[in-house]
Amino acid sequence: MMRRVKILVSGRVQGVYFRMFTQNKAKQFGIKGCARNLQDGRVEIIAEADHGSIEKLIKWCHKGPVTARVDHLEIAELESNEVLTSFEIR
Repeated sequence: MMRRVKILVSGRVQGVYFRMFTQNKAKQFGIKGCARNLQDGRVEIIAEADHGSIEKLIKWCHKGPVTARVDHLEIAELESNEVLTSFEIR
């Protein structure tokens, strides 16, 4: 069963290649979706995959790449209302 989540990542996560590393992890875990910077300094991730793959990404997001400092994650379940075909950086 597919699961779609929105992950909001707070901390020092912009300007440290967080989105690129997230895209690499998403591809590794077979996740579709996107990552984008928000005006308030957070990174927003939309991710869709099986439950186990989503959990792997969430676990990775708690730490992020070595260049980042993750202070907090907010995770929300989303309805699947559009077809995702890849993982993009926006």
